[in-house]
Amino acid sequence: MTSMPPENKSSSAWEIIKFALVTLVIVIPVRAYVAQPFIVSGTSMDPTYKNGDYLIIDELTYQFRPPARDEVIVFRYPNDPAKFFIKRVIGLPGETVRVGAAGTFITKVDGTVEKLSEPYAVPFAAAVTTKTLKAGEYFVLGDNRPVSLDSRVWGVLPANLITGRALVRLFPPNKIGLLI
Repeated sequence: MTSMPPENKSSSAWEIIKFALVTLVIVIPVRAYVAQPFIVSGTSMDPTYKNGDYLIIDELTYQFRPPARDEVIVFRYPNDPAKFFIKRVIGLPGETVRVGAAGTFITKVDGTVEKLSEPYAVPFAAAVTTKTLKAGEYFVLGDNRPVSLDSRVWGVLPANLITGRALVRLFPPNKIGLLI
């Protein structure tokens, strides 16, 4: 039986410590400020995202620009900031949003009206909801409109509660890919 010389044991230990330190220096800032994992819970984003889908959320982009219409975002639920929700951005600051069985209509800041094309949305028959957004407010909806708890129910989303946008799907394996 052979054993390692003492200098090789301490050298190996030092290499493991260096590797652990470098890993911490890289992983912790990335995890804290750039990207974080998110597991979809519920059916409000069906058919786009299913219950159990594993996503990586980009936390950096919105430090340089505001969210855009149709982006899927993760945010802290306004009525309980300890919970995270995932929804699609529909209305932007200064716009008026009208959602109902006839579709989703946006009155932009310049007064033009646009009916959104929403091939991802599950159709529904519901009362019309109209909301005019102020600066720093967003209107978000789940893609599965009949079951989604979203801006139609709890109101506008303040920008300061937005965590980031869906960037990568890692699970299920047959749907792995970049989401932008």
